[in-house]
Amino acid sequence: MKSIRLFVLIFSLGLFFSSCKSTQSKTLTIMTHDSFSVSDDVLNIFQEKYNVKVQFIESGDSGTALNKAILTKENPFADVFYGVDNTFLSRALDENIFEKYSSPLLEIIPDKFKYDPENRALPVDFGDVCLNYQISYFQENNISPPSSLEALLEPEYKSLLVVENPALSSPGLAFLLTTINHFGEDGYLDYWRGLVNNDLLVANNWETAYYTEFSQWDGTRPIVVSYSSSPPFEIIFAENPIDKPPTAAVVTDGTCFRQIEFVGILKGTKNRKLAEKWIDFMLSKTFQEDMPTQMYVFPVNPNVELNPVFKKYLALPNVTAIIDPSEIAKNRERWINEWTNTVLK
Repeated sequence: MKSIRLFVLIFSLGLFFSSCKSTQSKTLTIMTHDSFSVSDDVLNIFQEKYNVKVQFIESGDSGTALNKAILTKENPFADVFYGVDNTFLSRALDENIFEKYSSPLLEIIPDKFKYDPENRALPVDFGDVCLNYQISYFQENNISPPSSLEALLEPEYKSLLVVENPALSSPGLAFLLTTINHFGEDGYLDYWRGLVNNDLLVANNWETAYYTEFSQWDGTRPIVVSYSSSPPFEIIFAENPIDKPPTAAVVTDGTCFRQIEFVGILKGTKNRKLAEKWIDFMLSKTFQEDMPTQMYVFPVNPNVELNPVFKKYLALPNVTAIIDPSEIAKNRERWINEWTNTVLK
């Protein structure tokens, strides 16, 4: 009789601890660039639905984050990587860091955003990399803001421009590609030599360029490489309410580059099912509606309604610089090396 009672007690305790274990939340680790952001309310929807704790690892700008993902691909420290864009995508695919996943939500995403037919990297958002300028600086100094790439070579724009390093920053690489598209292989380095002679400043990443060097914030440079969406954000996040943005984007034909960002499941993940759910969530209306006011990007989900401020103040380029992804893949490293030898040495 005692042995039966002991067995029942042991069995019951086993069920109890098994139940406790099943209710413990798992951790899903997402590797991102430093500009990633999601509101707590939206994140909690996912965490509560799947009983999971989502941990984010910010890993620098897009290029830097990709380098880390590649260096750790044999023993990845994350389940998912978000933030590689179309300027670096071919490298990520060539390095084979992602697993294939065809999210059911891909059906509603326009084909123009889909760059990987094997669905290893799925499109999440897009933005146009453009020159931005502080309006008040040009008004106070009676200077016309730049309306072309060539204008930046003029004497009145000396010491006014800050750009990001294309070897480390995706906006920086996007701007480099814009100049290659505009001036051609035979002319783009001469253009950059002209910028250097006009006292160009190079920052390692977008955050430093915009929030440290840009005169709208803490810096002295009134022209910065940023996004067409940056001016509306200046209204949305202004400490004191303002009626119009203090900055503007240059959207003249050929002066902007369309950047598309992707997400993928890292090979070696131990949380494949949860990783799939996270990607589905990033493409869902819930996440995509939250995204524009959290990051300087736009949704690829066509069912999302944009913030009214964007509709009122957003300036989008009619014609963006276009370089075929295969050309970027073939020449990216050479272009970056040529740029580095010309601008930084």
